Amino acid sequence: MMRGMDTLTIGRRIRQLRGERGLTLESLAAAIDRAPSQLSVIENGKRELKLGEVNRLAEALGVEVDALLSSEPPSKRAGLEIALERAQRGPLFASLGLAPLPLRKTLSDEAIETILALHGELERLHTERAATPEEARRANTELRLEQRARNNYYADLERAARELLAAIGHRGGPLSQRATGELAAHLGFTLHYVHDLPSSTRSVTDRENGRIYLPIKQSGTDPRTALLQALAAHVLGRPEPHDYGELLRQRVETNYLAGALLIPESSAVEFLDAAKKARELSVEDLRDAFAVSYETAAHRFTNLATRHLGIPVHFLKVHSSGAISKAYENDDVLFPTDALGSVEGQQVCRYWSARQVFERDDRLSPYHQYTDKPVGSYWCTSKIESAANGDFSVSVGTKFAYAKWFRGRDTPVRLSSGCPDPDCCRTPDARLAARWKENAWPSARLNSSLLAAMPTGTFTGVDRVAVYEFLDRHAPEGAEAAVGDGAATGR
Repeated sequence: MMRGMDTLTIGRRIRQLRGERGLTLESLAAAIDRAPSQLSVIENGKRELKLGEVNRLAEALGVEVDALLSSEPPSKRAGLEIALERAQRGPLFASLGLAPLPLRKTLSDEAIETILALHGELERLHTERAATPEEARRANTELRLEQRARNNYYADLERAARELLAAIGHRGGPLSQRATGELAAHLGFTLHYVHDLPSSTRSVTDRENGRIYLPIKQSGTDPRTALLQALAAHVLGRPEPHDYGELLRQRVETNYLAGALLIPESSAVEFLDAAKKARELSVEDLRDAFAVSYETAAHRFTNLATRHLGIPVHFLKVHSSGAISKAYENDDVLFPTDALGSVEGQQVCRYWSARQVFERDDRLSPYHQYTDKPVGSYWCTSKIESAANGDFSVSVGTKFAYAKWFRGRDTPVRLSSGCPDPDCCRTPDARLAARWKENAWPSARLNSSLLAAMPTGTFTGVDRVAVYEFLDRHAPEGAEAAVGDGAATGR
């Protein structure tokens, strides 16, 4: 069998060629030594062809084999019929409980196009409704595997960052706020800080008038970050994402490029190389040297550690509840996963540094820990950062053999973790369980993402009504008239 062939398209092509040559179903069937009923099944795309059958059909119809196997529909009408046939064979159509619509010549092209449009809209609605936490978890898992395969290093984004920094004459080191503004000007944007930025946005870019709007109040965040993310999104020029996976990938790429601008590769590698030679690698030092948040420094370290230092690493961002928010690894650490292989939302072992750091009163000093896990021993450094939705620990770790390059390797703290064995930290003490099993009824805090894992309306999760009204309010005078004049003159 010739697996993977588009049997519908090939069947329609055979039927059309047979008609063009004035052959009956019976005569062509006889030419290939098949019964007419068997040929009819082939023309209707309901059976895959054998290689010998393809060769005999091509010879009988007087065409090359490649022409017979072309994936292009033989005509517009054939393309419409193929699309309708596929739709009627699909699970969505089957769920409607409708009888298949016969493909008669009396069924006009317009009627088929209308049916396909209606089916497409139903499919879109079902896909949107199916954008459940399961889809989000699958997308996260796929992206994490992709990041692992490339050691979380994106050469094309590093190159884009170098070119942008060179364009404004940046000579290395941290990117100042002034240089960030120069980069915006280089890309043709003016900056406007406003009080009424839509609550669903971090920034709004007006490409028509070359404006970027940012909130006046940015408490607790680096004022460069939102601007650089907006500039990165503009430079990358990605289209509106059509699914959660694409949305997630675009966000990762945008954040990566912004990070590569904040912590330029050449300067960071020089800094990290010197620290490694001195056996003083430290995420805190990288943070301080480039005046960024600890999380940004930790992310950037994972971008460069394996590529330039030869050190495999893992990264974790964990909520104070113990749930994983972000994760990455290429050092074979065993993260907790669900049945789909997803890490996000899973509970971290209580004995990992990502959880233990919350037990420490000193939040200024870095926390270091060795942990013996089922897959080996690991060294990890963790730090707590606060956000609007709670406290999070940000951790970077590596295998025991690579701890020798890091400051904090001399920590005496060493714990053992048996997770995912439930007896490690998830099975209550027998005495406490006996005491409270029938007398405890806790009320769980409902996680809103459980109900709305996907943004509603658009995949960017933005209130477009609010954004368009905002832009209309802030557009420079005469901008609307210019648009109108452009439309009138055909510009």
